[in-house]
Amino acid sequence: MQDTIQILSETDAIVARQRGREIARQLGFSVVDQTRIAISISELARNIILYAGSGVVEVTAMHGEHGDVGIEVLAADNGPGIADLNLALLDGYSTSNGLGMGLPGTKRLMDEFQIDTVPGAGTRITIRKWLNSRNY
Repeated sequence: MQDTIQILSETDAIVARQRGREIARQLGFSVVDQTRIAISISELARNIILYAGSGVVEVTAMHGEHGDVGIEVLAADNGPGIADLNLALLDGYSTSNGLGMGLPGTKRLMDEFQIDTVPGAGTRITIRKWLNSRNY
């Protein structure tokens, strides 16, 4: 099960969030984890809109080799990239006058968080949540 949503506007971010929540529900995630996943997708999609203008969010159901079930979200854009990744991952840091909880908050809500960014070439963020999290 995989869904790809083009992110061009807030409406697309809402669709991505809803689709992620629905896939998480179908996989058996609790309402709390469905909410964590939806919030994380919202933050990543919002960053695409705010900083890159457009991009894509891919939501994929995962089935691991040991019977593990999870959800993976890839948020990718071809925007300006993140100039100072360490700074962007600090709580409270924001270049948009926001609360500065986006990337650090997303990292805390999910079990896995990987970010690849190249200034001038874009950003790819992959997050994962496992149904029976064992501190992956």
